[in-house]
Amino acid sequence: MSQLDTKSQAWSALFSEPMSELVQRYTASVFFDQRLWRADIEGSLAHAEMLQAQGLISAHDWQAIQSGMNTIRAEIESGAFEWKLALEDVHLNIEARLTQLVGDAGKRLHTGRSRNDQVATDVRLWLRGEIDGLLALLTELQKALVGLAERHADVILPGFTHLQVAQPVSFGHHLLAYVEMFARDAERLTDVRKRVNRLPLGSAALAGTSYPLDRERVARTLGMVDDAGAPAVCQNSLDAVSDRDFAIEFTAAASLVMVHVSRLSEELILWMSQSFGFIDIADRFCTGSSIMPQKKNPDVPELARGKTGRVVGHLMGLITLMKGQPLAYNKDNQEDKEPLFDTVDTVRDTLRIFAEMVGGITVKPEAMERAALKGYATATDLADYLVKKGLPFRDAHEVVAHAVKVAIQQGVDLSALPLATLQGFHPDIGEDVYQVLTLRGSLEARNLLGGTAPEQVRAQVARHKARLGA
Repeated sequence: MSQLDTKSQAWSALFSEPMSELVQRYTASVFFDQRLWRADIEGSLAHAEMLQAQGLISAHDWQAIQSGMNTIRAEIESGAFEWKLALEDVHLNIEARLTQLVGDAGKRLHTGRSRNDQVATDVRLWLRGEIDGLLALLTELQKALVGLAERHADVILPGFTHLQVAQPVSFGHHLLAYVEMFARDAERLTDVRKRVNRLPLGSAALAGTSYPLDRERVARTLGMVDDAGAPAVCQNSLDAVSDRDFAIEFTAAASLVMVHVSRLSEELILWMSQSFGFIDIADRFCTGSSIMPQKKNPDVPELARGKTGRVVGHLMGLITLMKGQPLAYNKDNQEDKEPLFDTVDTVRDTLRIFAEMVGGITVKPEAMERAALKGYATATDLADYLVKKGLPFRDAHEVVAHAVKVAIQQGVDLSALPLATLQGFHPDIGEDVYQVLTLRGSLEARNLLGGTAPEQVRAQVARHKARLGA
């Protein structure tokens, strides 16, 4: 087995033999954590500026560090930067290149910090930016759903419970239910962001540092502030370097995003099937079959439904990762990044494609209305009609159940039963009952806040458009 030169390791002076190549590959993270490079440079520059302000490094060193970091940034962006496995991670790769470029100034950068508080800061900075991106995508998806809902506020859809036809609802109302879900997702991510946006830097390895650091200055420089604009700094050094609650909390919020996507996916898949035929999804979001030429498969919703398990699995993995760790930092925490990175990538890609796909949905109102007529969806309306005539609801429920049984036997809708037949179930039923028994009448009768009447749907659309800036 080949061995590495111990001098290649930043920490190796104590060791009498080099790390084996197998262990090096097993413990290295550089090939997945290099995506943190922008955050690493940003955090390092804020730290260096504070060191200079505190008199811990010279103005010359500060200028050299800035110049070197500018060069490194350009090299990484152009693809010219050489990532070295022997240097383990993104932090040591950048620090080694900085020292190569600017000499001792690069070596002084690590004054008063450890990789423990450095990586915690980098992940928080990176995740903060990703949350901002996800919030923007959630807004776009909500706008797409609101637009589709507005165009179809008057379309009648069979509402289901237990996947059985229950009551007629506006298709727009149904879509706005998902807008509510995604709005809550945005609220959760916004709240999580507050706890992500706190500064661990200055905690060093675990106990803080003897150097006179100004942690609040670094927090302000990095925009790690609370709602009042005060610097948000982790208050306990042991907790600061070992905490991954923010990653778990984010992944929990992300899991709920994907659960909502998955529920929407399931309905899109059902609605597009020949058995329902309620909608059509644009060809660019579907695939065909290699053997059945007639097939058009809703692959995007199906895959999103599957990817939900992937994200929920990452949540379980992160919780399990942390459950047995003593204070403070442990190497276990290197395993937080890949599930966190993949969660962000999965949710980001899913939201982006769903915002586009929703805008390309074709709605088939006639098929929806035909389906609503099959399930006696206005039975509750008949019960409500009798209650308004003075009958107790439980008695009205029983009367309507008998009427539905007869309608089923005759193979007709309740609205097709003759008045004489309906009056046989209760004498208070009059000619006006047929206004109640229509799908449209049922829909428009539910004209209260949160109800499915088209008037209410349009009011909710207006509220969401104002909220989203649509």
